[in-house]
Amino acid sequence: MRQLTETDRDAIRIAQDPKFARWVEQITAIGGCAHPVHLSGSTTTLDGDSGEIIRHYDTRTEPGERLLVRCRNRRATVCAPCSRLHAGDTFSLVRAGLIGGKDVPATVRHRPRLFVTLTAPSFGPVHGAGARCRPRRARTECDHGRSLGCGAVHGTTDSQVGQPLCADCYDYTGHVLWHAHASKLWDRFVIDVRRRLASSAGLVQSRFAQHARLSFARVAEYQKRAAVHVHAVVRLDGPNGPGDEPPAWGTAELLIDAVRASARRVLVRTSYNSAVGELALGWGAQIDARRLHIDGEGPDDDAVAAYVAKYVTKGASETGAGTDHPLTDWGEIKSAPVSEHVRTLMRTCWRLGGTPEYEPLRLRAWAHTLGYRGHVLTKSRAYSTTYAALRAERAHHMGHADMPDAITERHWRYVGSGHTPGAALIAAGVADDLAESRRLAMEAQQEGGRL
Repeated sequence: MRQLTETDRDAIRIAQDPKFARWVEQITAIGGCAHPVHLSGSTTTLDGDSGEIIRHYDTRTEPGERLLVRCRNRRATVCAPCSRLHAGDTFSLVRAGLIGGKDVPATVRHRPRLFVTLTAPSFGPVHGAGARCRPRRARTECDHGRSLGCGAVHGTTDSQVGQPLCADCYDYTGHVLWHAHASKLWDRFVIDVRRRLASSAGLVQSRFAQHARLSFARVAEYQKRAAVHVHAVVRLDGPNGPGDEPPAWGTAELLIDAVRASARRVLVRTSYNSAVGELALGWGAQIDARRLHIDGEGPDDDAVAAYVAKYVTKGASETGAGTDHPLTDWGEIKSAPVSEHVRTLMRTCWRLGGTPEYEPLRLRAWAHTLGYRGHVLTKSRAYSTTYAALRAERAHHMGHADMPDAITERHWRYVGSGHTPGAALIAAGVADDLAESRRLAMEAQQEGGRL
């Protein structure tokens, strides 16, 4: 035993516990969650008429007198099992808004639907991947004596991709402030699209909601240059949402024109600062709006949903744009495992966050995301179902839902989180087994479909 590691000794101790089998059941039930939440308490379900106890659960009979529940972290770098579950929910949420399901009628598939990509503007030239980076016939230099050209061919994994050709020329202040206002810029973009649709149809802008409704689901993704860009599914419905047909004038072509015009037009102005001035922030020049077809000519619905779900579960450390946890002081920026480009963006957040004009932006609190304060995924109310509804449906499927005529009394308290080293090892094994079972089941289903 002395030759074993602390982790192995801890795993053996857990395996020798008389309640080990029940502990494994709990770990399996939460999918091998890497950072479970520990709860202590009880739930009693009573008959609403007679007061008779229908069901009673108490953690005093559980291992350690506690119940383990999922952490529900969306980041794969933090908890792969919960991230996988979150990706599945996101896929269902986005897909339902594209082809129906989850209380969304299948007729939405025949509505005007777009897959839209909006990018951040340029804050300075950066190295790119693919063909020759920045070829130039004549050598030209910036004011700092650095070349403005690069004849190298960078691979997608090259550490130079996304890094500025000259860090002194790069507009780090504009980059950070654009991130801080990106969510507001999106809101103004959606409002302007509605206005343009109304104007194109000859309607008073304030009455657009009486004729049509614009629904969307959008995801924010960090590019190699550590600037956020937006992918969105946009759909045009009738005034009552997905169950209502859009007006005859509501075509995909009209929607594409409105999206492109609004993306070029909308601006957000920053607060005035004596050193920075007042900046007018808009979208970048790269705007893509593609129609989603039902006849196979456009992007595939499932592929779009899977694409969005994939980026929702990516952590900042995976994309190389920040960290997965907030920074508490200036010193943490120096030790963060990021590129010098990202470190400079973090320092810019910290520096600007200390000025009174930018204090409302809470740049220091969001320095780990480079000033971006928005959610990774946002959607309009009528686009499709919700995460809460999907979780409730899963709970009902697993038999955890409350009975409609019963009274449920709950008494719970938080008592901890995470695993001991040995428990983490066993939980990782359980998660791997479940992932392999899913893979084999999927392969069997695909094989069955080919027969």
